[in-house]
Amino acid sequence: MNTLPIIGFIGGGNMAQAILAGLRRAGAAAERFVVVEPAPAQRALLSQTLGITALAQATEALARAEVVVWAVKPQLFEEAATPCRAHVAGALQLSIMAGIRTQAIVAASGSARVVRAMPNTPALIGQGIAGLYARPEVGPGEREQVEAVLRPTGQLLWVPREDDLDAVTALSGSGPAYVFYFVEAMVRAGVRMGLTATQARQLAEQTFAGAASLSAGSQETPETLRARVTSKGGTTHAALASLEADGVGAAFERALLAARARAEELGRPS
Repeated sequence: MNTLPIIGFIGGGNMAQAILAGLRRAGAAAERFVVVEPAPAQRALLSQTLGITALAQATEALARAEVVVWAVKPQLFEEAATPCRAHVAGALQLSIMAGIRTQAIVAASGSARVVRAMPNTPALIGQGIAGLYARPEVGPGEREQVEAVLRPTGQLLWVPREDDLDAVTALSGSGPAYVFYFVEAMVRAGVRMGLTATQARQLAEQTFAGAASLSAGSQETPETLRARVTSKGGTTHAALASLEADGVGAAFERALLAARARAEELGRPS
């Protein structure tokens, strides 16, 4: 990791910690990071788990950073950006905030070199996926810098339009919660059918993991894979017919559209 740039993090919460942990595992020294995190508990956690001493507030130490990662809650961005602006204008800006548009980051940071990324929580174990969008001012070498920062978290997917990140947010950014929601429902059903909660959870989780791996490694479409385990008149057919009768598929699509609409709303100027 000798070629890794000096990286500043504005915010040291879960997703920032996932990125930092991945980079530390890959061999990056703690001294290559400048983290601003107001919460004492989070600063203590960064020190204990990653050996990183975080700042309680922005200082001129941030000016060392060649890349600045914005990792605060979208609602707190303007408040967090104000004390940082004097120190970050020379850096490449990388945002992992939902909704906040690049133009707002340009205005807040003083730099037009902005990349937005939308990761998801499996980044915590290096199994995430992040959608990325770069403004035209970002050069190929800077894209490579961003990839070096995020690669330890999982897969990366560049999209050509900034608006595409709202769909990424709805699909994969929020997506782990949908999986957990269905796992919860499967566990409850398993318990109702006489299994223990532990047994039902193991069965549900491995079913999701195995099916996802099968789909990812197959040239067949998900529709074809589904059809292959859905014999007419069989148990799977009965379950899927019940889901269709209840309108679950259409409701799920509406749920993702609602998530995208919220992402768009977060990006509108207040």
